[in-house]
Amino acid sequence: MIQRFIEIGEGYSDIYELLEIAKRNQDRISHFLVLYTVKNGKEVCSLVIVLKPTEIGDFQPLYICREGIPNPQKKTNKRFELFQQAAETYGHELIELVVKPSDQFSDVELYYQHLIGILRMNRYIPSLQ
Repeated sequence: MIQRFIEIGEGYSDIYELLEIAKRNQDRISHFLVLYTVKNGKEVCSLVIVLKPTEIGDFQPLYICREGIPNPQKKTNKRFELFQQAAETYGHELIELVVKPSDQFSDVELYYQHLIGILRMNRYIPSLQ
């Protein structure tokens, strides 16, 4: 199985694309994730929609708006509220995790590999067979 993060952006206006992906793929949604971190001294979060793997090709996309949304526990914001409402609308709870920031990795792909390892270890996505 191929599991890959697909970066939509940092979550400014591109949050609406992430929500549209959820709307168009309601039957494929596996999880709504919130990844909390501290980047450049600011408490932020990444929002992730994990889809179920495709039947053909065994590909599992994880759509992400990376580290551009203020931590809602510190500063309420409409973008997080929209994501939370989408999760509720489609019958999912938010899964919240605290992770390292992406700038602690030499390459963003290494960061995504790290996150995939965390998600596999916690059984939010299947391990490779």
